[in-house]
Amino acid sequence: MKYMLIMRATDEALAGMAGTDFAEMLETVGRYNDEMIRAGVLVAAEGLDDAAEGVVVDHSSEPPVVTDGPYGETKELFGGFYILNVASKEEAVEWAKRSPMTGSGFRTEIRRVTTIDEFPQDNQWVRKERAWREATGQL
Repeated sequence: MKYMLIMRATDEALAGMAGTDFAEMLETVGRYNDEMIRAGVLVAAEGLDDAAEGVVVDHSSEPPVVTDGPYGETKELFGGFYILNVASKEEAVEWAKRSPMTGSGFRTEIRRVTTIDEFPQDNQWVRKERAWREATGQL
């Protein structure tokens, strides 16, 4: 089963990291990533650029409202993610507990990634996506 570990942090937690030596941070995160690679569970991992460089498209109205970052008051920002292929939610939780991004204001949300097999296979759009996945080696 695939699970996404969504790395979240408050503005205050991110500000507290500002003084962290970048090489030290790469070493710490690199060791964590390497551990998951050696265990054979890491599928993907990406960080995200500063929220000030992002854009939000709000679909609450027609036409949608586009707002450039920064977004004013935020409680938590989504800073990156891991996709793991593990046997259970419990195993995903254990990997999340080992994250080097720790301290007040840091959290990891864990969500199972659904598969195409969970959707109605007789639907034309599911069939088209399945064909695309097969053609690109994703299935």
